[in-house]
Amino acid sequence: MPGTLTRPELTAADRCDRCGAAAKLRAVLPSGGELLFCGHHARAYEAGLREMEADLQQDEQHEVQ
Repeated sequence: MPGTLTRPELTAADRCDRCGAAAKLRAVLPSGGELLFCGHHARAYEAGLREMEADLQQDEQHEVQ
């Protein structure tokens, strides 16, 4: 049985695609691409990402609130 592909945990080297701050959320798009967002931009774009059915993966150590 083939294994499930998983993406690595976010690290301090991962940066927000909008502003360059530390990434707290990975949004995996239905097309397979991914975007990284800081907490501020994750909150700003969350509704739209959910609407397009993106898979949202939060940094376990720093939850976006």
